[in-house]
Amino acid sequence: MAAKSPADSTPRRPVLSVSARKIKDNAADWHNLMMKWERLNDNGFTTANKIVNMKISEQFQDNKLEIACDNSATESEKPTPKYNEELDNCCAELLETLKHMTKIQLKMEKLTSTTKAICDLETFHHGAGNCTAPFFHTWPTPYFYEVSLKLSEMYKKELQLKQTVVQEIAHSADQDLMMVYLSSWLYQPYIENSSKLLLEAMLLETGHRQC
Repeated sequence: MAAKSPADSTPRRPVLSVSARKIKDNAADWHNLMMKWERLNDNGFTTANKIVNMKISEQFQDNKLEIACDNSATESEKPTPKYNEELDNCCAELLETLKHMTKIQLKMEKLTSTTKAICDLETFHHGAGNCTAPFFHTWPTPYFYEVSLKLSEMYKKELQLKQTVVQEIAHSADQDLMMVYLSSWLYQPYIENSSKLLLEAMLLETGHRQC
């Protein structure tokens, strides 16, 4: 009796369909985009924090200057506001961070639309109402779209908030409001805690994570 070759005794991994491979790739892309977003969020917070500190320092110096100025001085004699190059550079840096985040959010929307197209294709092939076997373990195909859409909407709302922060943070004279902007950038209220669980569940389902 011929001995089995090592190749014969090695269990073969199931061959994924084109749609399943695309969904698996999308899950990896979601992970990479969310990690990039977090790095940009940390960088943006550092920059926004510098902006707020410079604004508060400027206000403190301006108040000291006003007290020192003679009340009888005419408007033309009062010092004009000084141009702050460092503040300007920080604002430009924060705007650049926002641009990168915008690109990431658009890629997230594209992933969601791709997943929707796969769902539509599966429905077309198998007919509406007919249950098909899961691509991987337990998730039906439409659930990948539901998760993608949920994540995409979170990041879309968060991006809109960040756009407001970038527009307003350097122009606000209210210290409390500046701290609210800073806090909202850091804690990202529209990105729910469930986002990490959804991502991990998707990675586990597609085989990127092991139980």
